[in-house]
Amino acid sequence: MPLLTSLEQPLTRGKALWWAIFILGSGLLAAALYWQYVIGDDPCQVCIQARLWAVALGLVGAMMLLLPEGFLSRFSGLILAFITSAGMGERAYYLYEIENFRGDGSCEFTLGMPSWFAVDQWFPALFEVRNICSYTPEIAFGVSMAEALMGIAFVVCAITLLGVGLLLKSTVIDNA
Repeated sequence: MPLLTSLEQPLTRGKALWWAIFILGSGLLAAALYWQYVIGDDPCQVCIQARLWAVALGLVGAMMLLLPEGFLSRFSGLILAFITSAGMGERAYYLYEIENFRGDGSCEFTLGMPSWFAVDQWFPALFEVRNICSYTPEIAFGVSMAEALMGIAFVVCAITLLGVGLLLKSTVIDNA
């Protein structure tokens, strides 16, 4: 229980969690752009969709840094962080399937977003599809980008669910 006690403060009060989520989302975008523009691995449709989820995660962190502290805002932020990390994890798992099981390049050469959300046209340097799905590059120690994203998404999902549980517990105790 000491671990849960030490996690309760940053997950239920303060801005440390939101700074971490903002930095994580920003770092994931920076890493994706590094791989694209420095290493030369052009992104596929599903890679860009995962990138959009990573940007959304960073934006949740930024939004929560600006909002005042309170139960409703923290609860909403934790739920939004869970949804965005789960979305990123789902896209990463799909990429993992393509590179390990499917092998059929099951994606298109367009982003596939509705016309009212044409981020690939508004910000082509960030969100333009430039490759067909095949594999994701190795990050380190034999771990592919898809595997790393799945792991990151799992950890964020677990932390946000734990945060929701601790927030609800602390609210019930405070109101008892």
